[in-house]
Amino acid sequence: MRVCVHGLWHLGAVTAACLASAGHQVVALDENASAVAALNGGTPPLYEPGLAELLEAGLESNRLIFTTDASAALADCEVYWVTFDTPVDENDVPDVNFVLDRVKQSLPILAPGCVVLVSSQLPVGSTRALARYAELSGFGTLTFGYLPENLRLGKAIEVFTKPDRVVVGVSSPSDEEKVRALLRPFTDSLLFMSIESAEMTKHAINAFFATSVAFANEIGVLCEHVGANASEVTRGLRSEARIGPSAYVAPGLPFSGGTLARDVEILNNLTAQLRLDLPLLPAVRASNEHHRDWAMRRLADALGGITGRTIAILGLTYKPGTDTLRRSSALELARKLVGVGASVRAFDPKIKSLPNCPSITLARSVQDAVAGAEAAVIATEWPQFKSEDWDAIASSMANPVIVDPGGFVADRLSGNRVVTYLAVGRMLWPQNRRIGTS
Repeated sequence: MRVCVHGLWHLGAVTAACLASAGHQVVALDENASAVAALNGGTPPLYEPGLAELLEAGLESNRLIFTTDASAALADCEVYWVTFDTPVDENDVPDVNFVLDRVKQSLPILAPGCVVLVSSQLPVGSTRALARYAELSGFGTLTFGYLPENLRLGKAIEVFTKPDRVVVGVSSPSDEEKVRALLRPFTDSLLFMSIESAEMTKHAINAFFATSVAFANEIGVLCEHVGANASEVTRGLRSEARIGPSAYVAPGLPFSGGTLARDVEILNNLTAQLRLDLPLLPAVRASNEHHRDWAMRRLADALGGITGRTIAILGLTYKPGTDTLRRSSALELARKLVGVGASVRAFDPKIKSLPNCPSITLARSVQDAVAGAEAAVIATEWPQFKSEDWDAIASSMANPVIVDPGGFVADRLSGNRVVTYLAVGRMLWPQNRRIGTS
């Protein structure tokens, strides 16, 4: 099929590359000339395992073209796939018009009968509003559908090409057949529903995950105070058939903005607009905001204060498997520590410079970051951190305080009785030990 993919950050770049790899003829469109030039050179907008190779293969086969020319990209496509990563502000409110305005500008160029397939993260009702706008503007032969974005940084290609199922909202059987043809190289497991139901499904999935994370973190904090081990409680929860082995019930870091927080905020705003009394989701947001300072509280308790302390931050990216710092809770923690007078050294295997963070020293290795530090925080769970010599790391520190919210390296330190080890849901280890006491 002839497909135009519009919007070329993470979602769009992965979508375009994967469609081309399946044999579709893809023209990928973005107004950012420098981003398009980089993609035409095989350089993705951010690190995603396997994406650079997939881009190169698509370009070499001539099934993938990147352009800023809207007329060339849109004129004869059968599917117009909207893949902008919707911007969010500091309060996680999405800039809906950023996407809608660009789509509206594209509609006059599309051929009659083209399917407009929206995957950008928009509030429920947005796709139907676009369809009404198209009809009132004289583009009534266009049809509209919504396919919720489901990519995960670090595993995006696997998720796109081998999905467990794909949710799709469409309005007609003919659009169902077009979407089936588009996705047939990847899966036959398509769950069709109304457009509004597909939009709400996206909100509900992310809000459910956010609620699970907040719940697990509150249970974890309770465990710290009653002598329970949250990792054992997690095992108990996941062994319950009504919960399941993949449930988000392991305490650790808070969820970060831009994904889960965005959909929680969308539903909160919708609740306010409809004047409904629904107390759960606002509480999820409040709980998560409070948990953001868990590491700060535990560091202050273990060190007897943070001002003047040297603290190592291990991991800076939004999550492992990517190089983006956008909405990174690790970087947020580093900045907060600097803000209260700590000296911060940070290491991340994918970050080579921090141009906007002059107060944070970027180390060349884990060892450089922790040497002489009074505490180290595992802020992004990069797999290679597991293979570090944690006994040697502890011995190189001025005071061996390891803050590991998710218990990522607990097994590597289980025999070390000198380290003060802090994880969400575990009592202070060694129990009740504080820096400066015996």
